Amino acid sequence: MTSVLERPAPAARPPARRGRGAVRLPGPWTYAALIAVLAGSAFPVYWSLVVSSQTPDKVDSVPPVLVPGGNLFANISRVFDQSDFALAMMNSLIVAGTITVSVVFFSTLAGFAFAKLKFRGRSALMLLVVATQAVPTELGVIPLYMMMSDFGWAGEIHAVIVPGLVTAFGVFFMRQYFERAVPDELLEAGRMDGCSSLRLYWNVVLPAARPAAAVLGLFTFMQAWNDFFWPLVVLTPENPTVQTALSTLASGYTTDYTLVLTAATIGTVPVLAVFLLFGRQIVGGIMQGALKG
Repeated sequence: MTSVLERPAPAARPPARRGRGAVRLPGPWTYAALIAVLAGSAFPVYWSLVVSSQTPDKVDSVPPVLVPGGNLFANISRVFDQSDFALAMMNSLIVAGTITVSVVFFSTLAGFAFAKLKFRGRSALMLLVVATQAVPTELGVIPLYMMMSDFGWAGEIHAVIVPGLVTAFGVFFMRQYFERAVPDELLEAGRMDGCSSLRLYWNVVLPAARPAAAVLGLFTFMQAWNDFFWPLVVLTPENPTVQTALSTLASGYTTDYTLVLTAATIGTVPVLAVFLLFGRQIVGGIMQGALKG
């Protein structure tokens, strides 16, 4: 019987392998870079809040004021008194909301057709849809404005909504998502149970598209909300959106930056609200796409 002193020493643990499957923890420089990016992204919003809460005489002060003041609600009242900003907010909400719902619906429907349905000319039609993204927007402004005038929509928000009801990017984005996210076996099982293509879309494809649809919906809402060029062309100052109302406030011989940045801060609230409401699905969709890629 061997004693404790005679027992062999335990073998040394081999060093951890740093192969392809090893997990590397982020270092301090990674966190420092993320904090710097976050601060740089959030600073313009914070600066707008600071300026909108100050009086006009403090905007050009040296050193600049970096702490919010107590004049925010007074400036908000001035924005709604000196411009029709309530109508602009309502118009932008109607335009961005309608375009977002329409783009998500038609993009998921067309993306499902291009990805999973077999029909003649599918590749050529998809190539044509993608090719439309290479056409500059400015080339279609004059004929589009003439068309809106013939319809009697010039100066109305219909002229802003209808051209954006479906986008080539949305169709291409959802088509690429459905190629990998919806297996053909699942659709074949549904057809064997007697499901039509529309029922497959509604009961099988659309629930699977929620993460990607949330990402597409956020991007579409932001693009429609921030659109400036086409509303400036087709709308009148009496029927503005948020962006055209901001340009009106900034025009003139002198610019009241507290007024302009207060309106810009108000116009940022709906976008932040959409992200807070659908943030979990949006982040989940982005991470799901990253893992699948």
